[in-house]
Amino acid sequence: MKVIIIGGVAGGASAAARLRRLDETAEIILLERSGYISYANCGLPYYIGGVIREKGALSVQTPESFGGRFRIDVRVKNEAVSIDPKEKTVRIRKLETGEEYVESYDRLLLSPGAKAIRPALPGIGDPRIMTLRTVEDTLAIRNYLEEKRPKRAVVVGGGFIGLETAENLMKEGIAVTLLQRGNQVLPPLDYDMACQVHAYLRGKGLDLRLNRNVTGFLPDGEALTVRMETMGTDTAAAGAARKETARADFVLMAAGVLPETTLAKEAGLTLGQKGAIVVNEYMQTSDPDIYAVGDAVEIRHFITGKKTLAALAGPANRQGRIAADHICGRNSAYRGAQGSSIIRLFEMTAASTGVNEKQAKALGLDYDRVITFSPSHAGYYPGAQNMTIKTLFERSTGRLLGAQIVGFDGADKRIDVLACAMRAGLTGEELQEMDLAYAPPYSSAKDPVNMAGYVIGNVRSGLVEQYHWEEADGLAEREDVILLDVRTEAEYRNGHIPGAVNIPLDELRGRLEELDREKTLYVNCQSGLRSYLACRILSQNGFSCRNLSGGYRFYEYVKKDRAFDASPAGPCGVPLQKG
Repeated sequence: MKVIIIGGVAGGASAAARLRRLDETAEIILLERSGYISYANCGLPYYIGGVIREKGALSVQTPESFGGRFRIDVRVKNEAVSIDPKEKTVRIRKLETGEEYVESYDRLLLSPGAKAIRPALPGIGDPRIMTLRTVEDTLAIRNYLEEKRPKRAVVVGGGFIGLETAENLMKEGIAVTLLQRGNQVLPPLDYDMACQVHAYLRGKGLDLRLNRNVTGFLPDGEALTVRMETMGTDTAAAGAARKETARADFVLMAAGVLPETTLAKEAGLTLGQKGAIVVNEYMQTSDPDIYAVGDAVEIRHFITGKKTLAALAGPANRQGRIAADHICGRNSAYRGAQGSSIIRLFEMTAASTGVNEKQAKALGLDYDRVITFSPSHAGYYPGAQNMTIKTLFERSTGRLLGAQIVGFDGADKRIDVLACAMRAGLTGEELQEMDLAYAPPYSSAKDPVNMAGYVIGNVRSGLVEQYHWEEADGLAEREDVILLDVRTEAEYRNGHIPGAVNIPLDELRGRLEELDREKTLYVNCQSGLRSYLACRILSQNGFSCRNLSGGYRFYEYVKKDRAFDASPAGPCGVPLQKG
């Protein structure tokens, strides 16, 4: 059997290695148009920032080591230029000489990845406008930093690559302006969760400008002027003119990626959304002798069952392995991806898995969500840090649909636990029963995952009703409503929802007669715990009440763009006492 693999990195290299482990006699040719067959794509921004100092560390395998160990014919700087499915041949060009030749195949595997979006804007051809997708891109940017010593940079795009590169540039002492077309960074998060990231990054010194549409670039002596339009309003841009500019010594375009599927399209393979290659559960394309994996393929979302794209290394590796299994006659199948992802920005971590609220609404899912706030480990043990968890679940069944976490230490552990729970089909209530490891340096006796389960259980059983931050403003104008803040007087004076009256929780039982039993009480505290306790008191005394999910702390991040406070806090958001 002769197998040609077009493209290395995660999917192609994984498939090649698995093929050899399963079939020692197969002839395997791996074509890669760059000089690197298997590299740490996710590590590229960290080489730019000097966190990874040796460029050799970016290569998981060299062509020589990979080819030698697995007896694979590795051909770097060889680009596949066309495929003839009828003849089962590939035309290949040697990039160093321009010479072309043809290879036949029994099976063909496509792992072309995705290409960085470079919109056709005025001035886009300036060499100081760069993208970051390959090792060569990384080396070029690092060389530019070392030779030119730029002091200002503009990053266009607030996804993973844009944010990670912005962070690393800032660590190199470069002033960074980040322009995001929408109203938030990190699309896997919902807007309300991203607001915490916005506040944190601005506190770190990032000039973050949301709702900005870049319209062109203009050389300005040794610098570049980036032209943009304000697409909407955000707190940082209040009162700003419709048209704006930003100056930079260089620009990183990180506006997203698109599947690189020119070869597949010209070969007549079926394409799906955004031009991605349609595959079945065995990673076969519309031609059963041609397989495809990685960023270029359309896959099934594990939670929703809908078609989606997942430009992530983990799914690409698994897809490569499954394609190799099927080529060798094994009964492996790809069951879909949840889109689990994580990013560290300075000390903060943001992570998600499953569907977010935007997706749930678009798909018409019958969902609800809870916002919980927990320290990363026992509050009395030094070093506890804040963690906000947003968990989505199906109303009728309680089945977990998605989760997002913004926090610090321990966020990675919790998102992985929640991802496993979703994969296993657990309900929100079943999170209460998860027997998770506990010691004061690592967790609390009620782990943050357990806490999410307790709140979901309370909501689904009717023990408490919720309302959310987007409902809060304007409630005070309703004649049938009382907004009740049960925090301390000092907390209330420092900021509260407009129109809210203050009765501290510990005084509530003695002041019930101040409240009108004919009205619905919308209750809040700092994080949701004290207001839940208040709702239990109120409901058992004949009042109708609702609890603010996430509390005033969450409301303030979303509605008031508050500065991020990373100081440790107790179970209701109250700062922990030191000493």
